[in-house]
Amino acid sequence: MIGLRPYRREANGPGTDAAGGRGLRAIAALAAHCDDLAIGAGGTLLTVCASHPGIRVDALVLSGGGTEREDEEAAALADFCPGADLRLTVLKLPDGRLPAHWDEAKAAVEELRARTDPDLLLGPHPGDAHQDHRGLAKLVPTAFRDHLVLGYEIIKWDGDLGRPSVYQPLDPDVAEAKVALLERHYPSQRGRAWYDREAFLGLARIRGIECHARYAEAFHVAKLTLDLRSGG
Repeated sequence: MIGLRPYRREANGPGTDAAGGRGLRAIAALAAHCDDLAIGAGGTLLTVCASHPGIRVDALVLSGGGTEREDEEAAALADFCPGADLRLTVLKLPDGRLPAHWDEAKAAVEELRARTDPDLLLGPHPGDAHQDHRGLAKLVPTAFRDHLVLGYEIIKWDGDLGRPSVYQPLDPDVAEAKVALLERHYPSQRGRAWYDREAFLGLARIRGIECHARYAEAFHVAKLTLDLRSGG
C-alpha cells in the first residue's frame, strides 16, 4: 500500500509550502440525491473536517430541494462537516430522471466549478448502476478537469460494488459516528432493505481489510497525477 496526499502546485500562491505545494484547504462534494454523500463518503468528510478546521466544503446535491429530504441533508452535512465552512446547494431535479435533465445538471456542475477550485472532489463513480449517479459522474470531469476526483460507492440491491483503488482508513470511532449520523438524520430512508447499521459497517469492515485497517471507505479514481520531486 502506498500512502498519498492530495497535492496541487500553486506557484507563489497563498498557503504554499516551501516546495511550492499547499495543504488541503477546500473540497467539493457532489451527489445526485440527499444522503449519497453521507453514505459514500461520510467517514471521509468527518476525518477531513476534524483534521482541517475551517476547511471550505462546497456541496451540491441535484435532487430533493424543497422537500423534507433537503432538511435532512442540511442537518446531516452540518454534523458530517464539523467546523467546516459548509456551503450546501440542493436542487430540484426529479429523482431518477437525470438523463432527461442533462442540461440542467451540467449547468449546475459548471456553476459550482465557477465558484470553487477544490483541492479534492468527492462524487459518484461512472461504474455506479444508478443512472443518476452514473450521469453525474460523467459530468464531473467536463467541468473539473484538473482536480483529484474520488468516486465513492453506495451499497444497494443492484450489486454494483466493484474493485476500488483508493482507500481512506477510518478510526473505529469515526466509523461508528458515521453510522449513528446516518441513522439519526435520514428517517425517510429507514424502510429500505439495505439501509441499516450492518450494511454500512459491514462494507466499511471489508474495505478496511483490503487496506490493512479496521474500517475504511473506498473510492474509484480514473486519473491521478503524481509529483515525486517534492520532499514534503
